[in-house]
Amino acid sequence: QVRLVESGGGLVQAGGSLRLSCVVSGRTFSNYAMGWFRQAPGKERASVAAISWSGSSTSYADSVKGRFAISRDNSKNTVYLRMNSLKPEDTAVYYCAAGPSFTQRVSAYDYWGQGTQVTVSS
Repeated sequence: QVRLVESGGGLVQAGGSLRLSCVVSGRTFSNYAMGWFRQAPGKERASVAAISWSGSSTSYADSVKGRFAISRDNSKNTVYLRMNSLKPEDTAVYYCAAGPSFTQRVSAYDYWGQGTQVTVSS
């Protein structure tokens, strides 16, 4: 069984930064593509960023390009999401997920963390 645990969320003012972390246990981390997703109240879960198993490929939602950066450290079984220039519309619960393919499709991911709240005040 694969377990994912996110951390690093919190309350930040607009323009500020946060770094989310997601530690994966239970299976070989480097076998999985990883993704970050978010869900705001009343909205569907949406992709934020994805990274291939090696880290050589990344992709981003248009709304976060140039502000967010996804990375991974396979030696630490950890994926990160660096978030800069945060906006109130970035407020959501952020989830990390693991799956067999490098994609931003929510349905392609098999394993999910419990989520971490990010709140950006104006």
